Amino acid sequence: MSILSSYLQKEQQLKQLQDELKTLENDEGLKNELEFKEKLEALMREFGKSAADVIALLNPKPTAAQSTASSPSTGRAKRKLKIFKNPNTGEVVETRGGNQKTLKAWKAEHGAEVVESWLVRTED
Repeated sequence: MSILSSYLQKEQQLKQLQDELKTLENDEGLKNELEFKEKLEALMREFGKSAADVIALLNPKPTAAQSTASSPSTGRAKRKLKIFKNPNTGEVVETRGGNQKTLKAWKAEHGAEVVESWLVRTED
């Protein structure tokens, strides 16, 4: 590509961007957002606050995603602990998944619906 064709292409792109900018400048939504931003920044300067201070004020409790960010994560929520008690033997099984050896044996022997009815409680 020659320098001249490159120049003409860039000039055309510049004109297109200027047209898009003019369209945005006339957008009422953008005007409202810019006005809000200016007023917010003026208020922050008046009270000596930073953007982080404002965010902390508006969101004082860290969300679950923020609290788990410091600890290693597998990318999904921790399963609830389920506690089952076999009424026939009195044996108790605590599990966070359905792949527990004793629980699988109970389900094979008594059926999944019956074993699910033995659920005593769930915990986080």
